Amino acid sequence: MIRKYVLPLLAAMGVIFGFYMVHVGAQKPLIAAPAAEPSHAPYKAYVAGSGIIEAATENIAVATPVPGVATELYVKVGDPVKAGQPLFKLDDRNLEATLAVEKAQVDSAQAKLNVDQASLADLQNQLDFFQSVSDVRAVSRQDLDRKKFAMQTGEAQVASSRAEVAAAQAQARATQVDIDRMTVTAPVDGQVLQVNLRLGEFAQAGPLATPLMLLGNVDELHVRVDVDENDAWRVSPTAAATAYVRGNPELSTPLRIVRIEPYVIPKKSLTGDSTERVDTRVLQVIYAFDRAALPVYVGQQMDVFIDAPEVASGKSAVTAAASEGGNP
Repeated sequence: MIRKYVLPLLAAMGVIFGFYMVHVGAQKPLIAAPAAEPSHAPYKAYVAGSGIIEAATENIAVATPVPGVATELYVKVGDPVKAGQPLFKLDDRNLEATLAVEKAQVDSAQAKLNVDQASLADLQNQLDFFQSVSDVRAVSRQDLDRKKFAMQTGEAQVASSRAEVAAAQAQARATQVDIDRMTVTAPVDGQVLQVNLRLGEFAQAGPLATPLMLLGNVDELHVRVDVDENDAWRVSPTAAATAYVRGNPELSTPLRIVRIEPYVIPKKSLTGDSTERVDTRVLQVIYAFDRAALPVYVGQQMDVFIDAPEVASGKSAVTAAASEGGNP
């Protein structure tokens, strides 16, 4: 019974299922709608690049010249700062104690100098007295020379004491400089963009992967555009450029050229495009735009299109760039 009816039925169902899977597999997969409408170039011919928004002063990674434990934080994220304004302070109690000792040494050296100056004044009076005696028989030549030599010794002692005072004061000033360095100040006018230091944390000196603080002048924003090296020759400093906010192509702004970096560097930023090359180098072009023009933030990516000459067939790249005023 099973061999006569069930097995042929299962075989037939298997064949039907196989044809169905082949039919389903042959169909074209549905293309998922993009999460956001991509930006469209406003120029007939253009160079496209991915841009990163940065401060007009570039993003300044604030560091400390000496390591230490943070005892004071004077600012928070978003605060405006002026050049020279304190940002944070490291533990300087050992330096304060050293400075107190050195100030005492300055006072001691100054007191010794005062004593030596008084002794010198006394020796000067004695020498003046011996030299004022009119009767040369009343004062021996040997006594007069002894007073002169004592006067010279006193002058040398005063000079030595002055040098000791100067050395003690210089040492105290050096320690005061070290104390001042424990308070890190803002290098420029700007805004605090990031704070990665907390009270009680140990602040390492030197360049760090994560900066202690990040700040920059954001009154005007810059966008750093990576242009593929293959398109670098088509970029002109006089060409128009437009930036679009990623996620909303309705938000755009014209750009003003700031500079073209003269050195082509390896590509670091990735856009996620499946056709994007990572083994390439890029020309970095910096543009500026008003901060109020777009609701964007430092570190945000933008799509940038630069008006460029259209390359005609049979025309060399260098010739096309020269004829259109490009920078080959």
